[in-house]
Amino acid sequence: MNDIKKDNIVLAEAEAKVESKPEAKVESKSETKVEESEKITVPELLTVTSSPHLRHRDSTRTIMLEVIFALLPALLWGTYVFGLRALLVCIVCAGSCYIAEYVTQLILKRPITVSDCSALLTGLLLGMNLPATAPAWLAIVGSVFAIVIVKQLFGGLGHNVFNPALAARVFLTMAWPSYMTNFTAPFDRLLFSSADAVASATPLASLKHGALPDASLLDMFLGKIGGTIGEVSALFLLLGGVYLLIRKIITWQIPVAYIGTVALLTFLFPQIDGVARWEFMLYEVLAGGLILGAFFMATDYVTSPSTSWGRVIFGAGAGILVVFIRYFGGYPEGVSFSILVMNSLVWYIERITRPRVFGGAKKKHA
Repeated sequence: MNDIKKDNIVLAEAEAKVESKPEAKVESKSETKVEESEKITVPELLTVTSSPHLRHRDSTRTIMLEVIFALLPALLWGTYVFGLRALLVCIVCAGSCYIAEYVTQLILKRPITVSDCSALLTGLLLGMNLPATAPAWLAIVGSVFAIVIVKQLFGGLGHNVFNPALAARVFLTMAWPSYMTNFTAPFDRLLFSSADAVASATPLASLKHGALPDASLLDMFLGKIGGTIGEVSALFLLLGGVYLLIRKIITWQIPVAYIGTVALLTFLFPQIDGVARWEFMLYEVLAGGLILGAFFMATDYVTSPSTSWGRVIFGAGAGILVVFIRYFGGYPEGVSFSILVMNSLVWYIERITRPRVFGGAKKKHA
């Protein structure tokens, strides 16, 4: 009996040792894992968060301020050429757009977004598309139309189909053409009243009637000509456009395709006999709002294509329309109309130029 008990005790101890060994191993492994996990630090780049994962310091506000800054040289030159009244017209437009957006968002019970400065940019662009003789009520009406009708009723920033400033300019031109074509002579500086303004024909008006402008190409490049407040100086507009390209606020496709198409067509098909092709081409490129529209309005993020080839098509199409309207239309200028027409085609342009997705299943058409 004692031998049996001893055997049982030995077996029990052996079983206890066998059972205790895995537990000891498990405990040692878990302890090692805990110690190792305490030593591991997860870097921020590997931290999983919700999209978007790519962030940039630029916001809507900073982009709008960059564009406003790029427009300042042309605005200051317009103020120097046409007088303090030109600056006041732009201030009225910017202030009216700001107030109109704030009030409209209150009425529609939308988030107040006037701090993004998009309304200020719209007002500044509208003011620079007006003559210095424009009355204050005209600037206010155009600003309200741009913000309320063209922008907010379509859903606000990011949802508007057309460029608000250009749509407002076309509206004002069609409703009050006498005010919109009352251009003052360069350096006939106005203060507060436009009663003493000296009317002056613009270079585009001369070209429309089959004659070269009185101004030289150098005067047109510098901005010593009549026209709207912000379109006269090609030099300062190009400086602002180059600044936006360097800052990567805009891309080169639309301005190059737009201006290049106008230059090519006017070189190939000049409308004035006895004038060198290159000279006629330069007059057409420097006259009117082509450079202002190409760099500052056709490149609007919301109303232009997002694909590279789409931008090329957009710019080339706008250039063709400009030349067609200038040659055969009732208005001497066609920049505003051309950009608005191309705005309406952006959805179709992006549809045919968007990159193909490889590896996905093809859709079966019924």
